[in-house]
Amino acid sequence: MNVLAIDIGGSHVKMLVPGVQRPRRFDSGPRMTPDQMVAQVLEAVADWPHDRIAIGYPGVVADGRIVREPNNLGPGWVDFDFAAALGAPVRILNDAALQAFGSYQGGRLLFLGLGTGLGTAMVLDGVIAPMELAHLPYRNEGTYEDYLGEEGLRRMEPETWRRHLWEVVKLFRAALQPSEVAIGGGNARELDDPPPGVRLVPNTNAFIGGFRLWQDPSPPREER
Repeated sequence: MNVLAIDIGGSHVKMLVPGVQRPRRFDSGPRMTPDQMVAQVLEAVADWPHDRIAIGYPGVVADGRIVREPNNLGPGWVDFDFAAALGAPVRILNDAALQAFGSYQGGRLLFLGLGTGLGTAMVLDGVIAPMELAHLPYRNEGTYEDYLGEEGLRRMEPETWRRHLWEVVKLFRAALQPSEVAIGGGNARELDDPPPGVRLVPNTNAFIGGFRLWQDPSPPREER
């Protein structure tokens, strides 16, 4: 079984197969449709043999299906037939959940993805629990994503942004009681001294999560 893992983000789409060290990537952005993404993926991985595909999608996924259009991409994602378009069986998971799954080492893991937006997910004793905490109100009529996403980082000084991040981590830990917090995403590079119980994880863990999706005969347990 050769699995192609695709990590769709608001700024880039990244792809990897087992045994290859460096992911391939191309730009995404707010106008990218699934047809455009598929065409670029097929071109980029033409020399990578694969017979299974795992996709991390930056939006709401339920029962392996996209059920809401993304905030940071173009339209047309709901009900799009990725298996037919890509020519192989496909399993889809929320992108933060995929990276959480790839970062999971046991217990109750809370994952925060610091990228274009804010991705959130938990893995609870092996059960994947995608979440949409990013759009809940935080302060001054702003959401958690308004403060911790890319726009928040651009708007604030880095030290102010980090101060808000650690405050949010404290709030989430008190409410959700994880045994560990993992932080990933492109803007995790702004962090270098996480508090106890917080682990910085590489973006490549999303590919590990994608490969794990196909390690078992059935999809992983997922709850919402």
